[in-house]
Amino acid sequence: MQESGYFDKYSPISGVWDEMYGADTNVRDHYRKVIEYISGESADDLNKKEELAKRLFMSQGITFTVYNSGEGIEKIFPFDIIPRIITADEWAFVERGIKQRLTALNLFLKDVYHNQFIIKDGIVPIDIIYSCPHFLREMYQLQVPYDIYVHISGIDIIRDYDGTFYVLEDNLRTPSGVSYMLENREITKRLFPDLLPQCGVRSVTEYPTILYKNLLALSPRQISNPTIVLLSPGIYNSAYFEHTTLARLMGVELVEGRDLVVNNHKVYMKTTTGLQQVDVIYRRVDDEYLDPLVFNPGSMLGVAGIMGAYRKGNVAIVNAIGTGVADDKAVYVYVPEMIRYYLNEEPILKNVPTHQLGNADERDHVFQNINKMVIKKTNGSGGYGMLMGHAATEQEIEEYKLEIMKDPRNFIGQPTISLSSAPCYMQGELQPRRIDLRPYALYGPDGIEIVPGGLTRVALKEGSLVVNSSQGGGSKDTWVLA
Repeated sequence: MQESGYFDKYSPISGVWDEMYGADTNVRDHYRKVIEYISGESADDLNKKEELAKRLFMSQGITFTVYNSGEGIEKIFPFDIIPRIITADEWAFVERGIKQRLTALNLFLKDVYHNQFIIKDGIVPIDIIYSCPHFLREMYQLQVPYDIYVHISGIDIIRDYDGTFYVLEDNLRTPSGVSYMLENREITKRLFPDLLPQCGVRSVTEYPTILYKNLLALSPRQISNPTIVLLSPGIYNSAYFEHTTLARLMGVELVEGRDLVVNNHKVYMKTTTGLQQVDVIYRRVDDEYLDPLVFNPGSMLGVAGIMGAYRKGNVAIVNAIGTGVADDKAVYVYVPEMIRYYLNEEPILKNVPTHQLGNADERDHVFQNINKMVIKKTNGSGGYGMLMGHAATEQEIEEYKLEIMKDPRNFIGQPTISLSSAPCYMQGELQPRRIDLRPYALYGPDGIEIVPGGLTRVALKEGSLVVNSSQGGGSKDTWVLA
């Protein structure tokens, strides 16, 4: 194939798995049609598409909030117009791995809140569990519908320099970003209307339908039209755009804590015609703010008495309360062993090698090799509070070590993974930028379903390995081919 223009100048990063180019600098087959199409477009055409994408994001209010930006409340989520492409075989592998992992994590949650066999058998240390702030004794021996705890997950997948897939994080509490996956696809349809069908790109639009079906199935009342609500912390939450989008796409009410009230262990929504009993709550409020009578007494985001209604089985809550114990980064270390323990299978997707800094030997190893390490808080998210050893100054490293020594259990260290790169359209040319992938899995009574795609996040700054939107990252559409 004759390459031209943008692709002649594209230079993959040395030693990095490039999603478009193989090691021999030949274009991978699944990118050929996109290259042919882009090569036929002038810079003016691509600039117009980029501008159109920005206008669409702006006009549709596709935004997120950066808490410490000092630039106001909301920002437009940066979007790159060149799609990331995944083959059918690659996707099948990732999908199998996520389903296996999610099955084991769910069994772990049921076990840890009931019999605790995995602790008694010495697979996961008891102190790791009981020191986790997301292990909630209020959930002990509480039955949840269909024994499903994690109804919605967004498991972060990365590729190393040799193309191997790894799980970086299990996001099992209130994973965000799926609305951007949906919006990215809608905008890409506008930019490249002919290209998607030509390439055989699989659809992701079924996500809200599957989610709604699963929520409906959880209703404690066997009635034809149960009431489902999406509980949001409100407009100042970083994912408020997503809350409004999902509620709109599913046709359910978007509520805040002040819109709900508990009476006689039942949850009601205030309406202009009186109180309406609520059957299922898709909550985007963290555990500690859900019920001021049980958790944080100062919370204004939750509903007093909601935990009592949950205990009585009068309302279903998605995801189940207490799921955070399974995505504590100190527990992440043990997920491969969970898979072997509960499923008697070898893990399909690998963990990134991880050192728990509560262990003195592992902490020494991390400190000695800190320039090659990424250190994270075990319950952090959004890229906040990380130390990238290779990019930190000596003073930053020393200050971070002091922070670690205050409570080593709350930190892990991982070797710096050289994330794969993909072409991005920047300043009129294609440049490689590092990426990851967050597919969204939905676990309902009929099993686990994953729409073929996910949110590909991009580290837009040259040389950066941090893809989080709160840290200057953006996103691009993810095409899974049939």
